[in-house]
Amino acid sequence: MAEDSSDRVTEFWAELPKADEDFLGAIRDWNNVQIASDDEVIWLKGFTDEQAVSPEIQQLPNFILYELRDGLLFKKNTLVPSKKLRTALLWTPIDKALRLTFPLSNNNFFGIDEKVEVRLKPSEEEQMAIALLCSIAYIKDFITVLPKFKLEKIDWIVINDQALFMGNPLLSFPGKTFWTKDGHLLPSGFDFEFKNLSSLLQRKYNATHEQWLLWNEDGSVLHLNKEDFRKLSVSSFRLTEKSKEWM
Repeated sequence: MAEDSSDRVTEFWAELPKADEDFLGAIRDWNNVQIASDDEVIWLKGFTDEQAVSPEIQQLPNFILYELRDGLLFKKNTLVPSKKLRTALLWTPIDKALRLTFPLSNNNFFGIDEKVEVRLKPSEEEQMAIALLCSIAYIKDFITVLPKFKLEKIDWIVINDQALFMGNPLLSFPGKTFWTKDGHLLPSGFDFEFKNLSSLLQRKYNATHEQWLLWNEDGSVLHLNKEDFRKLSVSSFRLTEKSKEWM
């Protein structure tokens, strides 16, 4: 009787020229993927079905994806094998094999000689909002009538003509919300392009954890000293309004 292959799990392999290794940063956080090198070729294996058809894979230049069948490598959706299975390769998880580097950039985000280009991308993971940025002009007529218990768990800081509120539960004002990750404040619905970058940025630029790093979707960042935050109260808000700190 012929073997029923309908339930067979597809094992994916891939190859990429070593000259294009830097492009693998886009999938560096796929820790299920294994990587090995052979002469001038980088080999990868362990992709899930979803990863094999993902945009991250499709955008990699000179990337060739194979299906492993009976010890032979077939290009996807082909019936003729392209290569034999490579043996004697030393496999390592991709997140351990690839060193995360900080590319030079013209973005003067950090005010130091070494610049870091950081990109944010939409995330499908839902995160609890912990901060709210909203216009002072819009909320000043509402905040003074809120009950004390809604204010006492909130810290706040003035940023130009806006107020950033942090706490739980947040005030129900219209504005832009943020979630926290390793001391970063990221816009709701966004995450770093390379997830492993989060803790590295903290160690490099906020090792003492004395600041919050407030990010915009375009990858720009604002450093906020934690000691500059104050407890929210009607009196603290009125004092700020009178002194016109946001002007």
